[in-house]
Amino acid sequence: MKRESKLLLYKAIDSLILAIELFNRPQERGRVSGVLIHIDHGFEMFLKAAIVDKGGQIREKGANETIGFDACVRRGLSDGTIKFLTEEQALILQSIKGLRDAAQHYLLDISESQLYIQVQSGVTLFRDLLMAVFKKEFAHELPSRVLPISTTSPTDIATLFDSEVAEIMKLLQSGKRRSVEAAAKLRPLAILDSTILGKKGQPSTEELNRIGQQLRKRDWKDIFIGVAEIDVVTEGTGLSLSIRITKKEGPPIHIVPEGTPGSSTVAVRRVSELDFYNLSAKQLAQKVGLTIPKLLAVASHISLQADTDSFKEITIGKTHHKLYSQKAIEKIQTCLKNENLDDIWKNRSVSVKKSSR
Repeated sequence: MKRESKLLLYKAIDSLILAIELFNRPQERGRVSGVLIHIDHGFEMFLKAAIVDKGGQIREKGANETIGFDACVRRGLSDGTIKFLTEEQALILQSIKGLRDAAQHYLLDISESQLYIQVQSGVTLFRDLLMAVFKKEFAHELPSRVLPISTTSPTDIATLFDSEVAEIMKLLQSGKRRSVEAAAKLRPLAILDSTILGKKGQPSTEELNRIGQQLRKRDWKDIFIGVAEIDVVTEGTGLSLSIRITKKEGPPIHIVPEGTPGSSTVAVRRVSELDFYNLSAKQLAQKVGLTIPKLLAVASHISLQADTDSFKEITIGKTHHKLYSQKAIEKIQTCLKNENLDDIWKNRSVSVKKSSR
């Protein structure tokens, strides 16, 4: 393991152990914020350790500071050379990040049941990734005296939201006097729902007020439509307990281009695949200033069609269309900056001749 990666991993494990310690502390003062801040920090350090270990970069060219949490998740999820995250794992990371932001920057009143699910699913994810990326058992990093205990049993997400919404409605019935408290309890529910739907940022006071008004008239499943699409899966008991948040059958999760307004690292339900993959080979060739044969040579050289963010074959009726996204332009241009086109074309010609023999 690279030295930088090893040091980052040490920091990651330290922060996660602190989060576990704070979760089980008997005093409530500062407990929730401390847990969320440390588990968020632990994952950011882990993501950077994994990216470095796989040969990726955690600094943009010319930048003094390393990339942030969201950029780390994006690279771990969509960079074909270092990819180590699944879409569902990215959702858990984004949910933890959203809760941490609310706890650090404003007011957050999260129930013990929801905190338990978030932290236990986070610990499960950390354990899974530690083994998948570094082939290490998380249990070996914990002191032998650690005894994970919670007085709150795991619950399914529907029961949790039923209980949470009932508490929020009691606060709302008290009028403006309890509106700030109601918003603080509503915020973690809205953050989880927004994360699943691929929305970015904290819910505004106006949004929370609107959701509160809607809850007076409608079932929460009609309002928190993202949450209605997930399950909380519990495996094992005692020390081997694992909790994973998984999507039910339904629309697939998709990655959207970085910087898409209003979107988080992971977004669901792309309105139209044709809006995203909107370039034919001819159009892509024109964009990068190549002939179609030379474009295809470069595309083959960098395995462009293996990158699901850059290429997709879409069937319309009985016709198959091989289409490229705007990201393909960037990947082709990057290749041409770093490599000689004549060499790529020459190697392609040699390969074609050999295969035709």
